[in-house]
Amino acid sequence: MKPTGTDPRILSLAAEVAKSPEQNVPVILLKLKEIISNTPFGSSELKKIKQDIYCYDLIQYCLLVLSQDCSRIQGGWTTISQLSQILSHCCVGLEPGEDAEEFYNELLPSAAENFLVLGIRLQTCFINAAKGEEKDELLHFFQIVTDSLSWLLGGHVQLIQNVLQSDRFLYLLQTDNVQIGSTVMTMLQNILQINSGDLLRIEGKTLHSILDEVVFKLLSTPSPVIRSTATKLLLLMAESHPEILILLRLSACCEGLRSLLNKQEIGTEFSEELRQLVGLLSLKTYQEVEEQKLHQAACLIQAYWKGFQTRQRLKKLPSAVIALQRSFRSKRKKMLLKLNRKKEEEDLRLRLQLQRQRAMRLSRELRLSMLEIVHPGQVEKHNREMEEKSALIIQKHWRGYRERKNFHQQRPSLTEYKAAVTLQRAALKFLAKCHKKKKLFAPWRGLQELTDARRVELKQQVDDYIRRHSGPEMSDVASRELHVQAQERLQHYFMSRALEERSQQHREALMAQISTNIEQLTKAPSLKESEGKEPELFLSRSRPVAAKAKQAHLTTLKHIQAPWWKKLGEEPGDGIDVPKDELSVELGTLFIGGTKPP
Repeated sequence: MKPTGTDPRILSLAAEVAKSPEQNVPVILLKLKEIISNTPFGSSELKKIKQDIYCYDLIQYCLLVLSQDCSRIQGGWTTISQLSQILSHCCVGLEPGEDAEEFYNELLPSAAENFLVLGIRLQTCFINAAKGEEKDELLHFFQIVTDSLSWLLGGHVQLIQNVLQSDRFLYLLQTDNVQIGSTVMTMLQNILQINSGDLLRIEGKTLHSILDEVVFKLLSTPSPVIRSTATKLLLLMAESHPEILILLRLSACCEGLRSLLNKQEIGTEFSEELRQLVGLLSLKTYQEVEEQKLHQAACLIQAYWKGFQTRQRLKKLPSAVIALQRSFRSKRKKMLLKLNRKKEEEDLRLRLQLQRQRAMRLSRELRLSMLEIVHPGQVEKHNREMEEKSALIIQKHWRGYRERKNFHQQRPSLTEYKAAVTLQRAALKFLAKCHKKKKLFAPWRGLQELTDARRVELKQQVDDYIRRHSGPEMSDVASRELHVQAQERLQHYFMSRALEERSQQHREALMAQISTNIEQLTKAPSLKESEGKEPELFLSRSRPVAAKAKQAHLTTLKHIQAPWWKKLGEEPGDGIDVPKDELSVELGTLFIGGTKPP
């Protein structure tokens, strides 16, 4: 959806880009520079203008123009350099909103890569140029492109790692031209000043290549500009990261730097910077010896490990070749299938498009013919009805999209709620079973404890009862036997009560099952009208019921198959006796234990 309150300048520019031919688009996009420059830097109005530029795809147009050939663009490198400035200024400080993933993962990396490609093209044109004025102009354009890339990386620090790992950046750094090399190293210095931590996150091979190229330019280039820039760059790397200082110490550049220091005049700025770098590299000589030993040990371990890996790889080479051939053939087969499928889908899409066009053309012709039939006074009413129908359709689709989106957003919370309800239900059932078991096997635990006064009162009542109902005296042996009998009867009582409770529960469950089956059978449709799983309602898990159903079924079949003259004297409701042998034959084939007949 397009934003509300869009700047009219952006609207007119977007409309002009959409209507103009392709060769005029770059010149039209240059008007963005005037719009951005006339807006105060850092203001909310500038942020709103950048959002409008992104929403109307003007940034994407700039990116497409930068990827085109320079000879096809009106204005050449001048237009391209200005568009690179516009693109970097539009991307920095932009808040994409809903399209943030596409902006950060696709558009920004593509823009940084396009800047590097432009730099390589300008480097090639600069080297091939013959005139001095043309070279100065191309160098100016190259500096504009590098400044635009530095501005983009300053606003989006996450792109620094992608730029440092790019082969195109390493290609620009490896140039032999003094001016281009100085500009690229200055850009690298600016990048590291923005965020030097990304230097250690790149691959080791790329880091070694960058360090080797900077050291090579320092030692082999006679230009003082290149040497000064390379020295500052190495000082920045060494002071920021001790790991890079260790790599420089392990390399063979210290002696070359000392010899270069001896050749320089004392007191110059370059000699002071070079002396600082040599001092960093020559600190703690004993540590260098230890590092060399560690380096040799690491080389020895790597040699043994690489030899072991090579031998293992040679052993697995035949199977690896077979697997590679199989993988290549399967991949080629999948690719061919994918191409064929893509071609079929394209043909189908074209056919569907033609069908839609024909249907649209027929509908429009039909609408025109209907409009010709309609009275002129009813045309406005007809148009109003069509507009209302269209608005209803649009509202219906939009509300459906909104509800689906809300449902997808609420689905995780709904799943969590259902899972919580299920867990709570299971936990409550488990606690209820545990409480029931405790209550069943220890019914006396629920009784209230007796107080001392109550005990004294009960003891007094027992003594009074014994005094009033004095019985024959019993010996100790008889009292013990009587006590044992009482305990046995009490234990028998508790066991029988538990069995009775279980049987009562079983009876209640059977009654509930029978009532449920009766309710399902009364509400179920007839067998002729049943569909799907409705016949399963007529199944029974009881064997006597199944036998009775078998008997009734055989009785009905025999009554139907009997000749007419045997039915003359029968009353409605008379049954036919079925032998038990026929009833017991294949009894498991119909309504046995709730199973279906085969």
